[in-house]
Amino acid sequence: MIERNATIERETRETKISLTLDLDGRGEYEVNTGIGFFDHMLCHIARHGLFDLQVQASGDVEVDYHHLVEDVGIVLGKAIAEAAGDKRGLVRYGMAACPMDEALVLVAIDLGGRSYLRWEMDFSAEKIGDFDTELLHEFFAAVASNAGMALHLVQQSGGNAHHVAEGAFKSFARALDQATRIDERISDVPSTKGVL
Repeated sequence: MIERNATIERETRETKISLTLDLDGRGEYEVNTGIGFFDHMLCHIARHGLFDLQVQASGDVEVDYHHLVEDVGIVLGKAIAEAAGDKRGLVRYGMAACPMDEALVLVAIDLGGRSYLRWEMDFSAEKIGDFDTELLHEFFAAVASNAGMALHLVQQSGGNAHHVAEGAFKSFARALDQATRIDERISDVPSTKGVL
């Protein structure tokens, strides 16, 4: 079996990130960004997508969390694209809606190589702890752009901002797991064009 993993490093004047992703993992993770809530959300991607994920990240969080959250999204997107390889045999599409108490977020993914983010999310609070909820859009936009994925996040219900965010990350994890699976019936790339 071909190994489907990637290690991506990114260092700027604002952040330093090392991330390893294994698409065929067991849901094991080691995540340290220095942002407690964000770490919690990233762990959901690994656990519920059954990916192995290691993230070591630091940045100018004394300014705010924006640079670090966005850059982790960039690196995760690049890792997804690299780990998926030439996409031969890839299912390509995934969709999930994992309830988190009263919250339900539908996530749909197409790993077709074209970047798009549909964001229909409404958070009842501007912050979850000390984390700005608007940064969640920046994170998913960076993932979609760098993974070459069309990504739809559509909130169906939910009032508690933490529950909505957690439901979004869990649904993203399950949808990504579906989209990155290998189907042995597919011998080439899943497109009538013959390329992705």
